[in-house]
Amino acid sequence: MLRYFAIVPAAGTGSRFGGEAPKQYQLLAGRPMLQHSLAALCRCPFIERVWVVLSPEDGWWRQYDWTSLGYKLEILFCGGATRSESVANGLRAAATAAQDDDWVLVHDAARPCLSQAMLAALYDELSDDPVGGLLAVPVADTLKRSDAAQRVAGTESRDGLWQAQTPQMFRYGLLTRALAEHATGTDEASAIEAAGFRPRLVRADASNLKVTYPDDLRLAETILQAKTRVDK
Repeated sequence: MLRYFAIVPAAGTGSRFGGEAPKQYQLLAGRPMLQHSLAALCRCPFIERVWVVLSPEDGWWRQYDWTSLGYKLEILFCGGATRSESVANGLRAAATAAQDDDWVLVHDAARPCLSQAMLAALYDELSDDPVGGLLAVPVADTLKRSDAAQRVAGTESRDGLWQAQTPQMFRYGLLTRALAEHATGTDEASAIEAAGFRPRLVRADASNLKVTYPDDLRLAETILQAKTRVDK
């Protein structure tokens, strides 16, 4: 029986976001943004354990109450200088529980609006897949390439283009090896691609947004409020 685990790298400082606290600890609907991201994974019935990877110097975690997340959560103070390093460190810590063929879902700390329906879509579409894949959304907007003066240098075709999201779900052994050999990508799928595999795209929607700038918090709160009304 294959098992499912999750890793959330949360060792970053969120320099583009600004503010005194790292981005993942910014308050969203009265709770740290990271708590919303972790709660979605801890609530998922098929995920057995969730590792959150924090910086060894993290001074914010202990300022909040995380007990509502339950027994699945395990805290690791082994974050690295980059996302891929934090994920790789989390994978090493997970070696006591995960086997090569088990599934690992890697999720952004700054995607607090992840729904159970999206997690179910990953499970349904990837559980028998030989490689794995990721949530993504087809690009709908017209894409412009700029020059050095920030003027339009050309219009890019959006045919076949998708915007990558998380979670990204791959076999434990495959992901561990891919990150060890190809650690320069911006996400886990990039490492899998560099290793010669073709991840599957699982269609999500724009509500699974990544909070990058302060204005994104208001949109995320609106999405969370709408989800709460539906859940009731």
